[in-house]
Amino acid sequence: MAITSAGILLFRITPEPHVLIAHMGGPFWASKDAGAWSIPKGEFTEGEESALDAARREFREELGVDPPEPPYAELGTFAYSSGKRVTVFVADGSAFSLDGIAFSEFELEWPPRSGRTARFPEVDRVEWTDLDAARERLVKGQRPAIDALEKHLGDASSGR
Repeated sequence: MAITSAGILLFRITPEPHVLIAHMGGPFWASKDAGAWSIPKGEFTEGEESALDAARREFREELGVDPPEPPYAELGTFAYSSGKRVTVFVADGSAFSLDGIAFSEFELEWPPRSGRTARFPEVDRVEWTDLDAARERLVKGQRPAIDALEKHLGDASSGR
């Protein structure tokens, strides 16, 4: 069975659209930029909670702050080449503040085969970035969400 996850992609118009993305933490991602960013998201079990509830929970867990309360629109579910699926919700994050961000941590044996355990942040930074930069920086399986957001914003501006 495919792994399912859900996340929240916040956007703001300044005057061009920007999205909030998170750089993955830990030693593997430390010196990488392209393909090393993610929409704040996490796994959930379908039938135990809704995708939106999971997305809101994971946003809170990863960033240490509650997601904004605006209405959310489902952009779609996107499949990774591994078969993992991520359902992405979008919301206007214009009023969202990065104040109070506190990243959760995970434990990992580091260095490998050393027998020592170290703690690393799940996410080590978040940034507002334009859509073209987001396409380059996001992991490959999440890039279609940027295209879906562009279509969503275009439809909203044309009244569709």
